[in-house]
Amino acid sequence: MITRSVVTVFGGSGFIGRYVVKRLAEQGHVVRVAVRRAESAMFLKPMGTVGQIVPLAVSIGNEAETLRAVEGADWVINLIGILAEQRAGDFARIQTEGPARIARLAAANGVGRMVHVSAIGADPRSASRYGASKGEGERQVLAHFPAATILRPSIVFGPEDQFFNRFAEMARLLPFLPVISGASRFQPVYVGDVADAVMAALTLDGVGGQVFELGGPDILTMRELLASILRMTGRERPMIEVPMAIARLQAAVLQHVPGKPLTPDQLKMLESDNVVAAGANGFSELGLVATPMDLIVPGYLRRYKQGGGTKPAAQRA
Repeated sequence: MITRSVVTVFGGSGFIGRYVVKRLAEQGHVVRVAVRRAESAMFLKPMGTVGQIVPLAVSIGNEAETLRAVEGADWVINLIGILAEQRAGDFARIQTEGPARIARLAAANGVGRMVHVSAIGADPRSASRYGASKGEGERQVLAHFPAATILRPSIVFGPEDQFFNRFAEMARLLPFLPVISGASRFQPVYVGDVADAVMAALTLDGVGGQVFELGGPDILTMRELLASILRMTGRERPMIEVPMAIARLQAAVLQHVPGKPLTPDQLKMLESDNVVAAGANGFSELGLVATPMDLIVPGYLRRYKQGGGTKPAAQRA
């Protein structure tokens, strides 16, 4: 074991969180997993030894609960974020006020390092409330904890993702794939690489107070991404462009319906490219090399092929 330091991971039971917790446990850290419901993080406990992974019920809107999570921690990681609001003001509460509270309490309690995972497109001046809340959250984190490291990933892919899996399922169920903002560019990044970037940000010297934008080696338009999903799943579906005016009308009508396809705010995000900015720090400055999409995605999209991507039972060896 390298160390027995204490690391608090806010949002550690989520998509990126489980990969971060696994790496921390492998290095011997005691990991506090701060989540809304402690039972939701119980599946992480087998990643460590007895007592090494400790789920904590924490609301980042609650001062006392957030303080309990950071007290005595050597490092703090914030992974909490949402793509859509359940209630008005959720973006500000979760992506601006929450990170500010975590950073303030972490600094006041002598936490050595903090990593805050944001997103490409974070900008307080963004037309999207998501992007604006992310940008203001970054500003607040650095104001309270100037040595924090900010990581901004593009679309994150991996077996549990909500992007490739979502569109692969749509291709399985629908006779066509709708395309919205088909020319917008994305730079998908592997979840394992994002977790490695978190670990690098915690351990490398000279990265405090800096922002790193994380994108994979592939830059594709939305239309190209959908075409790649069809290729990987062996589905032949026409791709039909949906005019933005129609998409906005649909989003406005369905924005309060559970399971809505896209919110008006998400449409604003789709209108902008989601790629690493020219000259930005990235994986190379963290000593890492990003993984190509085609090495990972076909493996977990295989289940969306006809027959689940496996041979019929009678043909199996």
